[in-house]
Amino acid sequence: MIKIVHYINQFFAGIGGEEKADIKPELREGIVGPGMALKAAVGNEAEIVATVICGDSYFNENLETAIKEILEMVKKYNPDLFIAGPAFNAGRYGVACGTICKEVQDKLGIPAVTGMYIENPGADIFKKDVYILSTANAATGMRQAVPAMAKLALKIVKKEAIGTPAEDGYLPRGIRKNLFREERGSKRAVNMLVAKLKGESFETEYPMPDFDRVAPNQPVLDIAKAKIALVTSGGIVPKHNPHRIESSSASKFGKYDIAGVMDLTEEAYETAHGGYDPVYANLDADRVLPVDVLRDMEKEGVIGELHRYFYTTVGNGTSVANSKKYAAEIAQELIKDGVQAVILTST
Repeated sequence: MIKIVHYINQFFAGIGGEEKADIKPELREGIVGPGMALKAAVGNEAEIVATVICGDSYFNENLETAIKEILEMVKKYNPDLFIAGPAFNAGRYGVACGTICKEVQDKLGIPAVTGMYIENPGADIFKKDVYILSTANAATGMRQAVPAMAKLALKIVKKEAIGTPAEDGYLPRGIRKNLFREERGSKRAVNMLVAKLKGESFETEYPMPDFDRVAPNQPVLDIAKAKIALVTSGGIVPKHNPHRIESSSASKFGKYDIAGVMDLTEEAYETAHGGYDPVYANLDADRVLPVDVLRDMEKEGVIGELHRYFYTTVGNGTSVANSKKYAAEIAQELIKDGVQAVILTST
């Protein structure tokens, strides 16, 4: 009987949502939450001997500690297989699943599988290291995701041949393998070209990467008369983070008034970002969001004026889809307010 340890977050364990995202790793015997569906999918071939539960915030904000604690829990059962999630499009959950799967593989030598939506930041980070089953973007896809994850995981642990991403449902890992075909390459290429010219469907054997290129805008004609806005993914927020922007995989952005503010002081501002050492940003938030320098430029007439609002979110683990959504909303407001240029800062 194949022994499985399953990893899930606080939500799927039925403990709670964001208010419980800071729970420390805990170990429970047997099946919890989506483990029921996983057990049904593996049937009599395997058993879930234990479930590891950890809050998404705790994991991502206490990475080294969480990894160490969870590895010790997994080692206790000496499983044949480790399965995490599925995480769907939950960013912090996806990063946690990818991270702990890689650690279990690298440190313990135990095969690991997880599942998530293609736009989950965890998918992009870990698809080359871990088999990640492609899922729907929400938990409504649980019924389809779990059996597919189980099928792939069992093939891996039994050392069966793994098919292509299209055949076995995992995200492409950037690995190419030589194989033999009955027709030589030149003939296959001509056949694809003919199909394309006829408007017929065909599948390339060498898909090209999709580069999301952005055309540069027109230059500002007179910077000395321009209204400039500050936008940051560095997580700078007023003290105590009033909008509770998450330290990783942010689900929102903030808009804050800096009319009359000449300097982002330690007493009034801080960073919510969980992806870099916050000490220097907390001491002087102008290091990430240079309000002080732009106020000097405003006084000197180098720029026309600094916009009275700045916009902020956390770039750490935040999905591309959410980032684009925030940018579109922010851009509309800036255009409405007559802003001519934006300085976008990061970490």
